[in-house]
Amino acid sequence: MSNEAAATAGSTTPANIAAYIDHTLLKPEASEAEILKVCAEAAEYRFKSVCVNPVWVKTVKKALKGSGVLTCSVVGFPLGATPSDVKAFEARGAVLDGAEEVDMVINIAAARANDKGALVDDITAVAEAVHDGGAILKVIIETALLDDAQKVLACQAAVAAGADFVKTSTGFNGGGATAEDVALMRSTVGPDLGVKASGGVRSLADAQAMIAAGATRIGASSGIAIVKGEQGSSAY
Repeated sequence: MSNEAAATAGSTTPANIAAYIDHTLLKPEASEAEILKVCAEAAEYRFKSVCVNPVWVKTVKKALKGSGVLTCSVVGFPLGATPSDVKAFEARGAVLDGAEEVDMVINIAAARANDKGALVDDITAVAEAVHDGGAILKVIIETALLDDAQKVLACQAAVAAGADFVKTSTGFNGGGATAEDVALMRSTVGPDLGVKASGGVRSLADAQAMIAAGATRIGASSGIAIVKGEQGSSAY
């Protein structure tokens, strides 16, 4: 079992759940001041990472220096409907700018067409670019747009392509993480891959339910509310 997966065996109280959270700001209209605020919050609460759009990676990397918080970015976001070589180029640039983690959106149409080969090729292109730079890759399968068989297929493709995580959702295409989807993803990828629950996780209870189902990471814009045991907003 990976270290991240083993973490699920521990207690997920407000005092330690921050280490599961990718503190997220992916609004296209986010300002530099808002990005820096999220970085300061992440450093204060000791979240796992700050996840932002690629244009902000350099800013975040600089702001988080010495904090122990990772810099995370997104690729092919939020639709996944760009060619694989473009996603790979975008990923390589994000890593060069300082991203230590990259969350990519799959070719959702390929998943819905049950085209595993296309999915493996798409993910492999990005995985190679990310891993060449020493970063890790999370693969967003966009569960709200897939049936259970397609979710399994997408997870299997991520495993075959050498991804480090599978992730439920972008938060931009309807729906969001459910404990049932997390459990399905965990049962598909086994104990060694990370599973990230993202989209609609707004409270401590939400996060605890996802972790109990097998998540080893939580993507949320409501990280502070989660660690305080409060209810967050729906903003992502």
